Amino acid sequence: MIETNNISLERIWELLEEVKDPEIPVLSLVELGVITNVAFVENKVVVKMTPTFTGCPALDFMQKQIKVKVEKHTGLETQVIIDKETLWSSDKISDIGKEKLKNFGIAPPLKKACGISMESFKYTPCPFCNSANTTLRSTFGSTLCRAQHYCNDCKQSFEQFKPL
Repeated sequence: MIETNNISLERIWELLEEVKDPEIPVLSLVELGVITNVAFVENKVVVKMTPTFTGCPALDFMQKQIKVKVEKHTGLETQVIIDKETLWSSDKISDIGKEKLKNFGIAPPLKKACGISMESFKYTPCPFCNSANTTLRSTFGSTLCRAQHYCNDCKQSFEQFKPL
């Protein structure tokens, strides 16, 4: 087990599980799949993260949240680096994260490996009643990574996290 000052990398990952996405507060940054690496470098913690999309307005906020959380609970200097080599994909969202999205009322993204077509994007299952009788209202939701849908059965509007 790799550790510094009796703090293990496993403990750092546990702390990062507590850092929530500012736009979807039920989802941790780890569940979202934006944390790409954690390491000890010369008695400090180095966390690498990748944004969900270029120009993400919450990036600075997330970096500060990570730094504060890790330093507060470990006493170790923490550096958060934007990982420009690893591209984020909605396939990186964990299964637990997808379930949390659904329970929050946001349809989770389809797996890109299943093949994304406009037809499959149109009929996204409703996170409230699981009906496939839904309509794509707009490819633009409250953020760049979401689309707006409507369920014809339960009459609820909902967002879908786009497959990216």
